[in-house]
Amino acid sequence: MKISWGTGIVIAIISFITFIMVMVVTMVSDKAYNHDLVTDNYYQKELKYQEDIDASKNLKKLEYPLSVQKVTEGIEIVFPKDLAPENIKGKVFLYRPSNKALDSEMNININQHSMLISNEVLVSGRWDIVIDFTYNNQKYFHKEQIIY
Repeated sequence: MKISWGTGIVIAIISFITFIMVMVVTMVSDKAYNHDLVTDNYYQKELKYQEDIDASKNLKKLEYPLSVQKVTEGIEIVFPKDLAPENIKGKVFLYRPSNKALDSEMNININQHSMLISNEVLVSGRWDIVIDFTYNNQKYFHKEQIIY
């Protein structure tokens, strides 16, 4: 049986559409392809963005900087020396872009102007660290990417 060029084009188009539909269904339904948003409360965080900008400016006004550094025990967050550790209240959020299950949030627990995030919490790779704290009713915000 001989296939005409019109029939060949129709078969090619139907084959292509079938291939695309199989790929779409596979990508949407397969659990191996994770389609999580960066954050569940995206719009609420977007509305809070200006507050974060103002809090970042407050942090830059301090005499001593806040620093995040890798140490052998994990990641050390060193708070400014001019702030009294007992008055610093807030949270540290560790965001792992490649795996939402590794994200964690912890209260700030300061020992001698620094906080240590131990190796047990971290796996190697890229981390986004967000430090959101208040000191004497003044908000401060720091966001940094670190490769651990």
